[in-house]
Amino acid sequence: MNNEPPANPLGKLRLIAFDVDGVFTDGRFYLSDDGVESKSFCTQDGFGIRQLLKVGMEIAVISGRKSAAVERRMSELGVRHVMLACNDKTAAFDTLARELGITAAEAAFVGDDIPDLPLLSKVGYSFAVANAVSAVREYCDYTTAASGGNGAVREICDLVLAAQGEEQS
Repeated sequence: MNNEPPANPLGKLRLIAFDVDGVFTDGRFYLSDDGVESKSFCTQDGFGIRQLLKVGMEIAVISGRKSAAVERRMSELGVRHVMLACNDKTAAFDTLARELGITAAEAAFVGDDIPDLPLLSKVGYSFAVANAVSAVREYCDYTTAASGGNGAVREICDLVLAAQGEEQS
């Protein structure tokens, strides 16, 4: 597990893609008797995403689950690239990167579980959240101090902004 702040590779990023469950959330979702799903998101993570968008960073969400709550939250944040119910996260990433004219080396992915490993191995920089399974934490370039749903996304946003010489406002 590496928790030393990364430097140069983050300054070259143009796209950061995130898994959702376990990254933007603590990994839990609530399902009512009526089948309505709800999730809990950290507001500080949202501020970090807005800051990255403000400086021109492309942000994407690539998740294996379909969720109206995720669609709504990402819309509120201004995240344009929301790919849900992905059976193949790497293929979804490849399509997006091609559309944006961004190479894998210019991209990062943030994950927490085994299904994220293929995409984590493809991108130029890989992040694990503190609550990720050990195989993911051991593989990734950087592991956050914060857990998913508890500021991990914000921690990554702050690291990238600093590496790119941007100040938060």
